[in-house]
Amino acid sequence: MKKNIKRLAARTLVSLSTLALALHAWAVDPFNIRDIRVEGLQRIEPGTVFASLPVRVGDAYTEDKGAAAIRALFALGLFKDVRLEVAGDVLVVIVEERPTIADVNFVGTREFDKDTLRKALRDIGLTEGRPYDQALADSAEQELKRQYIARSLYGAEVVTTITPIERNRVNLTFTVTEGEPAKIRDIRIVGNKAFSQSTLRGLFDLDTGGFFSWYTKSNRYSRVKLNADLESLRSYYSQRGYLEFSIDSTQVAMSPDKQDLTITVNITEGERFVVSGIKLEGNYLGRDDEFKSMITLRAGEPYNGQLVAETTKAFTEYFGNFGYAFAQVEARPEIDRATNRVTLVIVAEPSRRAYVRRINVSGNTRTRDEVIRREFRQFEASWYDGDRIRRSRDRVDRLGFFRDVNIETANIPGAPDQVDLNIIVVERPTGSVSLSAGFSSADKLGLGFGIRQENAFGSGKFLAAELNTSSFNRTLVLSSVDRYFTQDGVSRAVDVFHRTTRPYQSQGGSYEIVTTGAGLRFGVPFSELDTVTFGANIERTQINRGDFLPLAFTNYISQYGSTTTLVPLTLGWARDSRDSALAPTRGRLQRASGEWGAGGDAQYVRGTYQFQQYFPLTKQYTFAFNSDIGMGKGLGGRDLPIFKNFYGGGLGSVRGFQQGTLGPRGSDGAAIGGANRITLNNEMIVPMPGAGNDRTLRAYGFLDVGNVFAESQGVDFGDLRASVGVGLSWVSPMGPLRLGFANPIRKLPTDRIQRIQFQIGTSF
Repeated sequence: MKKNIKRLAARTLVSLSTLALALHAWAVDPFNIRDIRVEGLQRIEPGTVFASLPVRVGDAYTEDKGAAAIRALFALGLFKDVRLEVAGDVLVVIVEERPTIADVNFVGTREFDKDTLRKALRDIGLTEGRPYDQALADSAEQELKRQYIARSLYGAEVVTTITPIERNRVNLTFTVTEGEPAKIRDIRIVGNKAFSQSTLRGLFDLDTGGFFSWYTKSNRYSRVKLNADLESLRSYYSQRGYLEFSIDSTQVAMSPDKQDLTITVNITEGERFVVSGIKLEGNYLGRDDEFKSMITLRAGEPYNGQLVAETTKAFTEYFGNFGYAFAQVEARPEIDRATNRVTLVIVAEPSRRAYVRRINVSGNTRTRDEVIRREFRQFEASWYDGDRIRRSRDRVDRLGFFRDVNIETANIPGAPDQVDLNIIVVERPTGSVSLSAGFSSADKLGLGFGIRQENAFGSGKFLAAELNTSSFNRTLVLSSVDRYFTQDGVSRAVDVFHRTTRPYQSQGGSYEIVTTGAGLRFGVPFSELDTVTFGANIERTQINRGDFLPLAFTNYISQYGSTTTLVPLTLGWARDSRDSALAPTRGRLQRASGEWGAGGDAQYVRGTYQFQQYFPLTKQYTFAFNSDIGMGKGLGGRDLPIFKNFYGGGLGSVRGFQQGTLGPRGSDGAAIGGANRITLNNEMIVPMPGAGNDRTLRAYGFLDVGNVFAESQGVDFGDLRASVGVGLSWVSPMGPLRLGFANPIRKLPTDRIQRIQFQIGTSF
């Protein structure tokens, strides 16, 4: 602070001295200006100077006008010095340009990427090509320190070095001594009576650190994170009846060496209130019973602020379904402190009904308007419908082309019954070229290359080429998807593929199953959430004998030949309501698919069904259930083709058993898969010890049950295998990693056990 005051005083003194000298120089008698000449310019155009001068050729020059001219030129911020001289009746403007910033560099920055720091300085006006100003450099130092304070590096020091170079330019170098980050030593909550310190601190994402704090950085103070934790604390009390709970103050105390922080939160719990009744007041369009059915709070239960907020939001949205875009809904608690009971009065005023005059789309510099508009369920010149507008926004967002999607309702002056909808999108890059590598205990090393464009030429069409390889599975797929093949939203997908598979077996043989083919699929949206797909493939499968070909395959080749051509018809359905695809905590996923070998060398039917459900027990604990059922059957007197068999065991199936080894075996002991498969997975997902509430790094305990059965055997529940264990789930930069330690608890001596298994790029 003292340093800044001294700099300000010095700059003020220099400015005053310059001004005094200039005033002395102007002390001339008034005259008419015949010409104006500018001297000292290097990069700045003369027109910039002339446009800023308050005097013109032919004007009468006075000392007041001279002072105004100097002030105007200094105000541009382009000049370090400005003087006026008079040569007869010619006004001479002599300027000294400020040096221009040629380069901005950083030394000693490990915590931040240099581009991130350059952007931060650009936001305050310091960047290459701008005039150098000491005040701007001082602001840059403060901005850099602010960036480091946001990362808990309170001891960071910044030194600015200015290096003059040719043509009146300078290089700026910011040398940073980052120091060690300040860590949270203690979090104290003062005033709690109903709940323990440990319970309340468990709501916070900030903590005092643990074994994995180097990864989660949860012990680094952040004001944004603290505010979020305080909201979690407030919500926790509000949901349990503490209507008058308040956070009185929050203190963050730092140790003298700037290495430790103590956070103290002072709260007043207040009394716990129970809901005695709920009343509706106002205009509910004669639909009182419908609105009452949306109230989730019940009399006799503790007051719950979250349920109250959900109810008022539901009311507002329901009014919107009938065209009332400006409905006002307010929940007013009537408190009886003598009995600690509260009556909730919900007051509603629907205001006026409106219809949508026009829908405007902006922000789409690449994507065509029609790609966005065809997702809309709200139409122009129709009554305002809140439900349709929400669905429209969600559909546009689910396209995946935009980083942000917002819909704003704009009033129309002079037309109180009309509104315009402005949909504002922020596009994101939709094309990508990817190189990847993965390793698993089953597939060994796998390399991948992919090129894809989700929004080709702004048309909304998907184009992709993907190549994956591993020791056991190799895939080359070319895909094209037209999401709006028809105006009704029917999609069309075309696939061309080449797959090489080596079924899991212990002899290490080199035999392969090679499948080449192409497919055509159509997707029909039967509802906003449900899409049914159907299509047809043509496939040619060849079994290459290699070494150690299992006897079952030898028998299949001798009976049907080594090459089989199939024409399977496919039918599928999917619905996904999980809150995250990588680290879900709630929601459900359902997938069903069917395949009918209707033509070619063999006829068969094959189907799968997967069901996942996530149950959030608390903020930190989640129970997850997964079931995967597959069934196949040969038709026309033939068995299911052996290369269409299901396999089981390992990650994604019953952990603890070697990948793909469950189920029927040939006489030589090789796993050959089966026509029926059942897998049941149960997981309790918990915070990783020392990682706080970080969702990307979690531990889990599991119980797996399942097996694979031959077509002739059917599903024998008495022959199911089972295992229990613990594992680690990490959403790593390479993809989701799963590591499991399993102990089979239901097994046979002939089963192949593998207690430690891991894989990148899988779930469950």
